Amino acid sequence: LFSFLPDRSNLAGVRHILLVLSGKGGVGKSTISTELALSLRHSGKKVGILDVDLCGPSIPRMFRVQDNDVHQCDSGWVPVFVDQDKSISLMSIGFLLEKPDDAVVWRGPKKNALIKQFVADVAWGDLDFLIVDTPPGTSDEHISTVEALRPYKPLGAILVTTPQAVSVGDVRRELTFCKKTGLRVLGIVENMSGFVCPHCSECTNIFSKGGGEELAKHAGVPFLGCVPLDPQLSQSLEEGRDFIQEFPKSSAFPALSCIAQQILDGTSQQSS
Repeated sequence: LFSFLPDRSNLAGVRHILLVLSGKGGVGKSTISTELALSLRHSGKKVGILDVDLCGPSIPRMFRVQDNDVHQCDSGWVPVFVDQDKSISLMSIGFLLEKPDDAVVWRGPKKNALIKQFVADVAWGDLDFLIVDTPPGTSDEHISTVEALRPYKPLGAILVTTPQAVSVGDVRRELTFCKKTGLRVLGIVENMSGFVCPHCSECTNIFSKGGGEELAKHAGVPFLGCVPLDPQLSQSLEEGRDFIQEFPKSSAFPALSCIAQQILDGTSQQSS
């Protein structure tokens, strides 16, 4: 019994766990995880992001805290805080690599062991939401993550796709993964859905449109919304400007706020 106490207490203060999944790489899971965390914080919530993309950990860079170190405390690793209010906290293998260019050349068992450690040994404290950013696919890391989180009854998964048919086809496999592992699908987000011109405000559908909504309808799961491409947001991330301050001015902000609100409404209905 006592061997379970540390990991039980580390997630005991976390009210809701969300997984961000997609069968495909490059659809913007880390971007959606980051922007969703900011939207929830904007609603007054305390949020953590657990980055289990072990081969491509981009969450630390997105918040410009990639040079921070992870420290130990009595109950495990202390996550890295993004702001002075400690309203967003992060854990990623990116903080544990000696050099930023180090590659994680590991077989499955070693990756799985680290994921279990991430779930058990991070001292999150009290959080309203823990967002789990996953790598592409439906294999080892995903199974380990879902199994390790199962005792803590995750709220469910948000599936990210881009509008075109190739991406939608890969995300359809992720729906099958959720069904097989008993993970509830909270809804589908269509990312990179149109580009709003900063000069004339005309929206151009670079990657076609509507694939995510069509898939949600076909699969009988909620469609949470479309998030447009915003070059200004990308630029602020690339140039190391204050992405957190600039996020509310972004054309993606209303869409993400709406998605965050649907999740908040879902959790309040669940608890009432």
